Amino acid sequence: MKDVTLVVMAAGIGSRFGGGIKQLEPMGPNGEIIMDYSIYDAINAGFNKVVFVIRKDLEKDFDEIIGQRIKKKVHVEYAFQETDNIPEKYKDNFKERSKPWGTGQAILVCKDLIHEPFLVINADDYYGCEAYKVAYDYLTQEHQSSILPLCMVGFVLKNTLSENGGVTRGICQENNHKLVDITETHNIEYIDGKAISEDKELDLDAVVSMNMWGLYPQLFELLENGFDEFLHQLDSLDIKSEYLLPTIIDDLLKRNEVSVEVLKSNDSWFGVTYKEDKENVKENIRILIEKGVYPYKL
Repeated sequence: MKDVTLVVMAAGIGSRFGGGIKQLEPMGPNGEIIMDYSIYDAINAGFNKVVFVIRKDLEKDFDEIIGQRIKKKVHVEYAFQETDNIPEKYKDNFKERSKPWGTGQAILVCKDLIHEPFLVINADDYYGCEAYKVAYDYLTQEHQSSILPLCMVGFVLKNTLSENGGVTRGICQENNHKLVDITETHNIEYIDGKAISEDKELDLDAVVSMNMWGLYPQLFELLENGFDEFLHQLDSLDIKSEYLLPTIIDDLLKRNEVSVEVLKSNDSWFGVTYKEDKENVKENIRILIEKGVYPYKL
């Protein structure tokens, strides 16, 4: 077995969820949270380490609710994503900022903990067991490539929308299973059977990124350089802009510094963007347990 790590991004405050930390909401019949199912699937696929990216102030709660029990099954590390986790020369510029810097920074804070291939996921998304298997297979293969060969697991847009409000998705264009372009598309709403963003109708069968990226440690240097560039050109009054993985990878693609294999999963994605999504997730998990995909108690 080759070493492959699962990176779980859980530092997001869950602003759209309305009170409470959505990543820690119980969804399964015995208080399991979505992450329990993700980690169960990852371990079964061959992953042998989990790195949780969290805020330092969440560490105690997080460790009690999930960390302790996951440590019984797999090696666990914590990486802390903080607002001031930026190069020293920029710290004075962004003193007003209270929000972390996005998914690119979340990966960067893992730099000293990861020296093997790794898969990145959102803490509050359910991806299905097939996604972990195809990603593990890709990450443990030898790739003959002059540029860094990354992968992403793509999902179909219509399976990733919420009936309770707008969502952000990275809409992908691919050619022969290779990613050509990814566009971060905001406030996609499901209205009368159509996907609408800023009054434009989107293809319901478009492939989207749900932040499930298969990466290698060589990416850290590219991320570090990119983060420096990002901060250098950012106005100090801008307290909301984020260094986002889909945008970063799209930029690296355009510069021909990486290639990205688009892997497909036939499993349905589901997740909790809004509090009202919670019942739908609970029902989906109940059905999967009934079908025998998961034991009643993890």
